[in-house]
Amino acid sequence: MPVKLVVGAVAGVVGTTCIYPIDMIKTRLQSSIKGTYLGPLDVIQKILRNEGGVGAFYRGLSANLVGVTPEKAIKLAANEYFREKLEREDGSITVLNEVLAGGGAGFCQVIATNPMEITKIRMQMQATLPLEQRMNTMQVVKSLGLRGMYTGTPATLCRDVPFSVLFFPAYANAKKALSDDRGDNSVLSLILAGFLSGSLSSAAVTPADVVKTRLQLQGGEAVYKNVLFAFQKIWREEGVAALFKGVVPRMLVVGPLFSITLLSFEAQKSYMIKHGLL
Repeated sequence: MPVKLVVGAVAGVVGTTCIYPIDMIKTRLQSSIKGTYLGPLDVIQKILRNEGGVGAFYRGLSANLVGVTPEKAIKLAANEYFREKLEREDGSITVLNEVLAGGGAGFCQVIATNPMEITKIRMQMQATLPLEQRMNTMQVVKSLGLRGMYTGTPATLCRDVPFSVLFFPAYANAKKALSDDRGDNSVLSLILAGFLSGSLSSAAVTPADVVKTRLQLQGGEAVYKNVLFAFQKIWREEGVAALFKGVVPRMLVVGPLFSITLLSFEAQKSYMIKHGLL
């Protein structure tokens, strides 16, 4: 298990660094209430024009990497652990047990996910605040405090548990379907399995991600109160389409993220098995 935690952590860092600018676009779209942004291209143009160029797309990355290291380590290692415990003697596993393993992994990761997500979102929104209200990463963390770092936890659970329930069984079966006659996977098949499973699962839970983003914005709890109230308020005042704001950028974040992350995870795991380290 400790080795798998390290493998998952390294894989998460690699994947997150690659897709972070798209995540910035997704957060800006989900946080906009009254047409602040017309779409992904409008976000890109406004960030480039008003916030200092390309570097602005990486605002908050360092804090995100600090959080994503344990988050991805827990998620990937927990799923592997639960799958091993739920496998039959011949190494096969039922769909129900795949779902249980995925759900367990999603539940476990939230202890690391929520502090990471709320810090990331607050940092990604700093450039939209008046100059005198802007904070650096440490100031954001200090202003939140330990309790504040877990603001929106129920919404994070509503997103991450269903995502993992959908994603891990989908990935395992896509990987199997795309393997060759010997059961081996090419790099391309692993990338495709991760992309399809990640992007489709992320699309399905986008409403929960929108609700989570709104609750974790500065002052968000005062406006949106809780998961159910936020969902109803967004639906009533902005329409059902608002619950799917940022769905395309989110798919373009999660699909490549899990393609890269799982490719890295599989490569490290294969190496360690080959050399007797796992």
